[in-house]
Amino acid sequence: MALVLIFHRVENRLHTLETQFKDLNSTIDKLTQKLEFQGKTLEKQVDQDEIGFCLHLPGRFTSVEINLFYSYVSETLSCLHSRVRVRLPDLGGGLPTLASIMRRKGKNQRIKLVWEAVLEMLGLQEGDILALCTFFITHGSEAQYYPANQRQTYTSDISMMISKVVKNEILRESLLRAVQVVENGRVQKDPKKILSLVQK
Repeated sequence: MALVLIFHRVENRLHTLETQFKDLNSTIDKLTQKLEFQGKTLEKQVDQDEIGFCLHLPGRFTSVEINLFYSYVSETLSCLHSRVRVRLPDLGGGLPTLASIMRRKGKNQRIKLVWEAVLEMLGLQEGDILALCTFFITHGSEAQYYPANQRQTYTSDISMMISKVVKNEILRESLLRAVQVVENGRVQKDPKKILSLVQK
């Protein structure tokens, strides 16, 4: 009888330990997921801070350089917005700005898939759009749009200029990709429209 009682106690103890072990494992899994999420968030924040810091440095670019970069950025963002809306004709009225697309793509799978497809088609990445929008917002109030024929009077090789004067690697690569989008003729040009594309 005593042996049976001891056996039951041991069995109960093992069951308790097993439950505690499962709870501990669950807690560790949740903590690991949380740390991974925080790590990714921090990594994105570092990239954003780096871009923002570079863009806000006084005297970083001349007015001509800002205008040239702004022109390519404007056309690229305009193209991105137009291409997404064309592929979502039934949602077009609810996507009046690029910012509206960027906000809704996190909640709407259809918009997200179209967004990713258009980015791939244009040879752009998510980080490029962050950098280009940051540049646009930072310099939009002071910049002037240069049409293609006017740009040629300032530089014969915009890619070379970007490589020389843009020290921030993230922004430099994003601007070079924007130039590729424009120079490859993939842009539907409507420079006046761009002013509304990143409004919140």
